[in-house]
Amino acid sequence: MTETILTNAEIVREDEVLRGTLVIRGGEIAEISPGRSGAPGAIDCGGDHLIPGLIELHTDNLERHIEPRPRVDWPHMTAILAHDGELASAGITTVFDAMRVGSVISDGREDYRKYARELSRELFDLRGRGVLRISHFLHLRAEVCSETLLEELGEFGDEDRVGILSIMDHTPGQRQFRDVSKLRDYVLGKHGGNEADFEAHLDNLRGLQARFGAAHEAGAVDAARRLGAVLASHDDTTEAQVATSAGHGVRLAEFPTTEEAAGACHAHGIAVMMGAPNLIRGGSHSGNVAAQRLAEEDRLDILSSDYIPSSLMLGAFRLGDLWGDLPRGIRTVTAAPADATGLTDRGRLAEGLRADVVRVTRLAGTPVVRSVHAAGRQVG
Repeated sequence: MTETILTNAEIVREDEVLRGTLVIRGGEIAEISPGRSGAPGAIDCGGDHLIPGLIELHTDNLERHIEPRPRVDWPHMTAILAHDGELASAGITTVFDAMRVGSVISDGREDYRKYARELSRELFDLRGRGVLRISHFLHLRAEVCSETLLEELGEFGDEDRVGILSIMDHTPGQRQFRDVSKLRDYVLGKHGGNEADFEAHLDNLRGLQARFGAAHEAGAVDAARRLGAVLASHDDTTEAQVATSAGHGVRLAEFPTTEEAAGACHAHGIAVMMGAPNLIRGGSHSGNVAAQRLAEEDRLDILSSDYIPSSLMLGAFRLGDLWGDLPRGIRTVTAAPADATGLTDRGRLAEGLRADVVRVTRLAGTPVVRSVHAAGRQVG
């Protein structure tokens, strides 16, 4: 049985940092002990940190790889492998790959075509062949402002490992884009076009919400129950929206946009997830509440890399510095997302759990990944 001994390391456990030795054997953490090991072949970590493999609940990174530029469709196998390798190199050993379900087909838009069902099959095929480095689950982003949401959700079943289903409502003038000028900057900056094109886009989204919104929201809630997925809200802004989310059984709030909403989430027992890019940049690119502000108010539970995989590690250490508590910062990207999604076999450095272990050093305060083990196998 293959054995890896990592010694002379700062081992970041759930509530403490222990200078000692961690032994990986047979894909599990076999032993954690204080002190230095003198065993032959033991790897001297020189005081580097050992932390659990990071758990990513919401990333657009796979979509970025399959469509690296607007209307550029990249070969999916290459895209999946590149995405998988990039996450492994960032210390992420478990990912819930976010895929949009719900398309707009009546206006011929290429950027809102159906893709999730086929892409997930390709992902599962590669997983079955044993070529992926890390553990992959699905996160279905159910877009209310679409025409085909219910049909697309109906194509997924128990075998698809749908871990999270989030309800997305991108109706202009509320939630993420309360400020329509921010939406204008985003849409025209990403897709081009002119003011008339943008106004047509607004009219189309508002029309879709009016025609399908209520049925799609109810159908998404039902689908989460059928699939056994954690139900998440997205961009809650008001106490009323959070109350609706709680009534649906939401357990995870992705990127609440205001302090009011984040506070209401905690009042309802809903975990709050914020974007690490928001934390690192010092604010939201959409003009919404800053992640650091919520962290200072103890209203931030989980970090997501969102659209920059490397931000997850950096964000966790930033929070550790902000709180003066490194284990707490690391929990936002390990134990907390594991608990939110019912993953009891990972997210902590403890004997008997999966050997998802990352060795990290700090260079001028910045965390640098030195090695990554996923289920005991070195993948980075």
